Amino acid sequence: MNSLNKEQIMELLPHREPMLLINELINIKKLISATAIVDVKKDSFFVKGHFPGEPVMPGVLIVEAFGQAAAALTAAGLDKSTYENKLVFLMTIEKARFRNPVIPNCKLELNIEAIRSHGRVWKYKGVAMVDGKKMADAQWSATIVDRKK
Repeated sequence: MNSLNKEQIMELLPHREPMLLINELINIKKLISATAIVDVKKDSFFVKGHFPGEPVMPGVLIVEAFGQAAAALTAAGLDKSTYENKLVFLMTIEKARFRNPVIPNCKLELNIEAIRSHGRVWKYKGVAMVDGKKMADAQWSATIVDRKK
């Protein structure tokens, strides 16, 4: 498996519209790296209020998309019994830098890499790009926890 479409991502993640931000996961290297595609559209849910007349994708949503991409990469590489009935939660966000505003009507590419894992805790890094231009970068940690019944 070298790529996942949105339907396949929804089989791995609990996120749904409007909070499922990633549309595709490509260039997957099992449990190592991948590129997530986010279609930032002029009718995206955040555009109307952030900011009227000058829409920008909020930085916190870029970080959320990083997290979703990392969760999908990890779940896709694990045995289903390992992530079934589990959730992935962000634990830390480090070194987040927002270098250029992400304006609607673009494809945001999130190049992510798993740096290390220890038990249920994973650490990742990522770079967000639009048309070859760096928009943001960050490092973050996440943990896999049991879903409450």
